[in-house]
Amino acid sequence: MVELVPTLPRAEQSTVTVRHDDSLYSVPLKRTVHLDVVLPPHYQSFVGTNRQDDVAKLPVLYLNDGQDLGRLRMKDVLDSLYEKQAIRPFVLVAIHAGDRIQEYGTSAQADYMNRGSKANLYTDFVLTELIPYVRKKYRVSTDPAQSVFAGFSLGGLSAFDIVFHHPERFSKAGVFSGALWWRSKSTEDGYRDETDRIMHALVRKGTYHKGQKFWFEAGTDDETSDRNNNGIIDAIDDTLDLITELEKKGYQRNSQPTDIRYVEIAGGKHNQETWSAIMPDFLTWAFPKSAVTDVK
Repeated sequence: MVELVPTLPRAEQSTVTVRHDDSLYSVPLKRTVHLDVVLPPHYQSFVGTNRQDDVAKLPVLYLNDGQDLGRLRMKDVLDSLYEKQAIRPFVLVAIHAGDRIQEYGTSAQADYMNRGSKANLYTDFVLTELIPYVRKKYRVSTDPAQSVFAGFSLGGLSAFDIVFHHPERFSKAGVFSGALWWRSKSTEDGYRDETDRIMHALVRKGTYHKGQKFWFEAGTDDETSDRNNNGIIDAIDDTLDLITELEKKGYQRNSQPTDIRYVEIAGGKHNQETWSAIMPDFLTWAFPKSAVTDVK
């Protein structure tokens, strides 16, 4: 279990650059999708020596609920990590949410209240519009091994669903307090953990893909609900059960190297302050300093 260490404010000028990008219109979503693109220090200096276009391509993190960068203190977190040389440079694409209750979820199926009814359209937007747009406008890699997707709560469910089902585009998923309770039945209709959690069922039907890795976080104070009265809140049960389903598919948690990292935070809550405090753990996992940056 992890104890949180708050990120302290920096007195120095920020070393990352945030670009507000409002020029992407989505046809399937029928709206302009606002992006905050966070560029690493010295972004303009990333010039390769053995590429035809003489430009090094950086890893990329796509992040749901990108409108919350301020509450996540993301600039402070990134500046601190870059100053410590704890991560390799990457481009962060923070996607502002639209109708998040409908656009986030699982692409294959809405929940029992028809929430997530546009999740398939959101996935279509990510794959056919967002990724090509970002690759054209920013110096990001086309290699799925250098592409990561993450999110919080319902946005974490969305990120996991997209990564798990599209290994040709992404290799890593980050799930902060994921809404993994997403279910096909209400409790009044006889909901059962074993059969009615949608993401768990999709993993059971899915396929193992070598190279995919998953990072999960849950806080002991994420919620108070305990459906099965086992003394463990549902947020933790749902996360651990999904990890078990991944292990059944062949993903390794207790070996080296591992495919799965689970962080349980003592006193962690379902809010941006908790997620900000644990963000360095995720980012050093997703973009370790030892990895190669000059990729295709």
